[in-house]
Amino acid sequence: MTILETSALNTVQDLGRPGYRNLGVGTSGVMDAIALQVGNILLGNQMDDACIELQTYPFVLRFDAPASFAVTGIDAAIEVDGRTILPWTVETVAAGQVLRVGAPRTGARGYICIAGGIEVPVVLGSRSTQLRGGFGGLDGRPLETGDMLKTTGATLDVAGYGAVPPATVLDAVASEDDAKVIHLRAMPATDYELFTPESRQRLWDTPWRITPQSNRVGYRLSGAPLELNHRVELRSYGVIAGIVQVPPAGEPIVQLADANTVGGYPRIVTVIEADLWRLAQARIGTHIRFHECSFAEGVAAMQPVNAYLDDLRMMVAHYRTSARCRAGIKSGDKA
Repeated sequence: MTILETSALNTVQDLGRPGYRNLGVGTSGVMDAIALQVGNILLGNQMDDACIELQTYPFVLRFDAPASFAVTGIDAAIEVDGRTILPWTVETVAAGQVLRVGAPRTGARGYICIAGGIEVPVVLGSRSTQLRGGFGGLDGRPLETGDMLKTTGATLDVAGYGAVPPATVLDAVASEDDAKVIHLRAMPATDYELFTPESRQRLWDTPWRITPQSNRVGYRLSGAPLELNHRVELRSYGVIAGIVQVPPAGEPIVQLADANTVGGYPRIVTVIEADLWRLAQARIGTHIRFHECSFAEGVAAMQPVNAYLDDLRMMVAHYRTSARCRAGIKSGDKA
């Protein structure tokens, strides 16, 4: 594939680089893990096969070999040689055809998933781009016009099927707020009691705005400052995606995919894993609301996510088998 047009910060990512945070190496990986997994399931890939994560638009690439692909994560104007195609749907193209992804109507980050994945070097067990460290992905940097990415050239024998977007299936926290507010479940964190009762209540009651000072490292939130009972100095501790830190100015920062490996700001809450994809698809300027949940509730919240992915696997297997049968393709034939 050849990149014909791209803006800043579009990168190659997979599910991340776990196991090295003790050495100061962040996890990285896609911001929306569900969107990548959906794309890989649709295409029959391994779950950690790499994709292109889009953060800025438009993005245009040319397929230099036949390929099957799916664009997940967003609802946007997506075209192949000027023909509109649907997101969350498998398409197959011939060599020379051009894919264009326009600005999203909903969502923020799109994922171009390719059958067989994207072939870039594996660094510390992952193909993810680590921008701060300058490694992984394609030379450790964002994609640029003229870049070429290798693929396996694999194509599927059936196409035209897709997935119901997770936002349609996975219910958000019930609320009467405006639909544009993103609702996130969060557990009180280690330093929760260090904050004043008024600040703790304000955390749950306030719609927090995602500021322009936000990126893959973390989202900085704007709202009435949160205050401590008294000034504290904390030892540095390990940081993971979802932790909400409060620096001295009192406005929270939600750590995300490129989160620091250690930190020292007080931790007030932690967004549960099951809701991190919602943050990934929240645009700058969006308001979010935190809803308190217990550890047990946070663990249980992954069950609908896993069930959604399992149902999709069964659907894809059934569809491909029945389509092959209708086409007279034997199960042992090459896809």
